[in-house]
Amino acid sequence: MRPIERGPAPRVYAEYGDAIDDLVDRLGRYCSYCERRLPVSLAVEHMTPKHLHPDQELDWDNFLLGCTNCNSTKSNKDLSDDETLWPDRDNTLLALTYARGGFVSTSDGIDDPDLRARVRMLLDLVGLDRHAARGWPPPTDKDKRWQQREEIWEIAEETLGSYEALERSQAALSLIVTAALGYGFPSVWLTVFDAYPEVRLALLDAFPGTSKGSFDDLGQPVNRAGGVL
Repeated sequence: MRPIERGPAPRVYAEYGDAIDDLVDRLGRYCSYCERRLPVSLAVEHMTPKHLHPDQELDWDNFLLGCTNCNSTKSNKDLSDDETLWPDRDNTLLALTYARGGFVSTSDGIDDPDLRARVRMLLDLVGLDRHAARGWPPPTDKDKRWQQREEIWEIAEETLGSYEALERSQAALSLIVTAALGYGFPSVWLTVFDAYPEVRLALLDAFPGTSKGSFDDLGQPVNRAGGVL
């Protein structure tokens, strides 16, 4: 889950749904949680449930973009900032590990029990680690997020092979970025191209709304200023 920056509120909203175009302009057409790209069916998602906190219903800083699966799983869960992590406040990519096969889990580098509990809450918040494999939280029949991650991982690996075969040319790099923007799941692409800082930096620059301050000069994630991670 990439860390994001939505920037300051572009305007005042009469209805929260009016913010959808501004959010897409700032963050791209990607779910802020699972990261899949959706040409349609993205919605304004309230981090703090609007029916429990009506004073935040029109608050730009309470808005993210959510897909149907993430929205329905999150539902009306009301979590305080010290219970979980948020992609607009923390470097959520440090918290999670993406692996071949569409798997998402808590990063092995997180040893602190309290922090691990927050990561667990983040995974549970939207069911991000649901997977059809035995031993994992089971997805619903309509939840194909894990399967889509698996498919995009394979595509990313194919482009990695082409990139190496083409001796890391600029033309190949441009094609990788174009493919990644079209397919979504930036965390998958960043993981597959972990050993290639020039690709990671190009991806971080290309995906709109990515928190650039959450990465070092080689495109590796670092603790975010003001965040838990």
